[in-house]
Amino acid sequence: MGEDEPVTDDSTAETPAHGLTEVLARRFLTTDDARADKVARWHAKGRRTARENIADLVDADSFVEYGRFVTAAQEQRRPLAELVVEAPADGIIGGTATVDGVPCAVLSYDYLVMAGTQGMRGHRKSDRLIEVVGRMGLPTVFFTEGGGGRPGDVDLPLVSALDVGSFALWGELQGVVPRIAVVSGRCFAGNAVIAGCADLRIATPDANLGMAGPAMIAGGGLGHFAAEDIGPVSDQAANGVLDVVVDDEAAAVDVVRRLLGLLHDPDLGAGGPGADPAALRTMLPENDREAFDVRPVVEALADDDSVVWLRDAWAPELVTALARIDGLAVGIVANQSTVLAGALTADASTKAADFLDLCERWRLPVVSLVDTPGFMVGPDAERTGLVREASRMVTAGARLTTPLVGIVLRRGYGLGAQAMLGGSTHRPLLTVAWPDAHLGAMGLEGAVRLALAHELAALPEDEREATVVRHTAELREHAKALNAARVFEIDDVVDPAETRALVAATIRRAG
Repeated sequence: MGEDEPVTDDSTAETPAHGLTEVLARRFLTTDDARADKVARWHAKGRRTARENIADLVDADSFVEYGRFVTAAQEQRRPLAELVVEAPADGIIGGTATVDGVPCAVLSYDYLVMAGTQGMRGHRKSDRLIEVVGRMGLPTVFFTEGGGGRPGDVDLPLVSALDVGSFALWGELQGVVPRIAVVSGRCFAGNAVIAGCADLRIATPDANLGMAGPAMIAGGGLGHFAAEDIGPVSDQAANGVLDVVVDDEAAAVDVVRRLLGLLHDPDLGAGGPGADPAALRTMLPENDREAFDVRPVVEALADDDSVVWLRDAWAPELVTALARIDGLAVGIVANQSTVLAGALTADASTKAADFLDLCERWRLPVVSLVDTPGFMVGPDAERTGLVREASRMVTAGARLTTPLVGIVLRRGYGLGAQAMLGGSTHRPLLTVAWPDAHLGAMGLEGAVRLALAHELAALPEDEREATVVRHTAELREHAKALNAARVFEIDDVVDPAETRALVAATIRRAG
């Protein structure tokens, strides 16, 4: 045989084919088809599997999976063949993909594997993926259903497992990449922390979200509770833990897709379809003391079907939403006069600060619609920590580096109005008012009573109220938006029909 002639070995010719057969067989065992009975029972409960949710979210054939062949670390107590079948992927599926062409990462705990608990090898998978996410700069979606840490993994030398890195690594991604959690069913302990650390949490009505499940609560001597009694959606939406509540997992995936879309191509150039802007001229009641729902105003400003309301059930005196205006992705914050006249409570201040921080992290411009008598006042309000939370709201607005546009719809009074505008009417890139708006250092009637307290006390009782009414009317004339614009406290007073175009033009010019 010559030195340059190729060497062949017929005995190994079939090895690659045999190896591929084994790989394909093992790959099949990680699919839903390999556990048809479990899947059928899950479907009977109206639920979708982890792989079904991922497949619905990502573009076809775009999912690149990591760690599909990992099994639970329980070979000292269970046969490997059993683990391959019963613990595929160690109960967590993850990888990179595209959603409507946008690169992202997707992870999902698999409740059909040991109740979606977090195994030690599963933690290694999530650690690996989280690290890759940071390096690639990928927005990440995490389906977090599961029962928390798993005590049965015995193959690794463990005492406390408190050195697990997943939670710190996931938390470190705040401000690095957008993170969205989807919660269905039971989500307790470590799974709940993964959800809680995300930027936004979307939940279905059957979700239960808690820092401990029934077993841990009972183990701590705190009583016996059904899983359904721990952190139900009714509680977690009302207290601000959940951002969006939807009907089912399909609707959750749809919201995720819409949110991811807001992160991509924030300026569509040609703009987007919206309502007739002239409709804004008649959306406020003629009586400026009459409460009105601000949400139709938000929807009229935004592009058709683009609004995603956030934390709708918590602190309803303030409305927050993500949307598009003329194709531009924006965050919208607005006072809701139907609740506490739109006054800013401690909860509303926290809601606003959280929202402004989110817009800063996601690099979204902010549009603020102002109609507030100011911060809530009084001993009861102060007991809620108002000073701390109100100041946090002011700080969050002042630290915004994304564009801020302010629109005073009706009342812009006191520190609360300033907080809605980043701390000053000159803090936004543009601050305008609608024609019937009024601005003042505090509520007008209150300002009169405070300024004239000595004079009013000296008047006969039957003259006091008439005097207050007269001076309040005079102060209202002085507090008109046109007067504020005359001394350049605001930039302009505009036709409401111009608002959408002015917002879009300002944001576009800010780059």
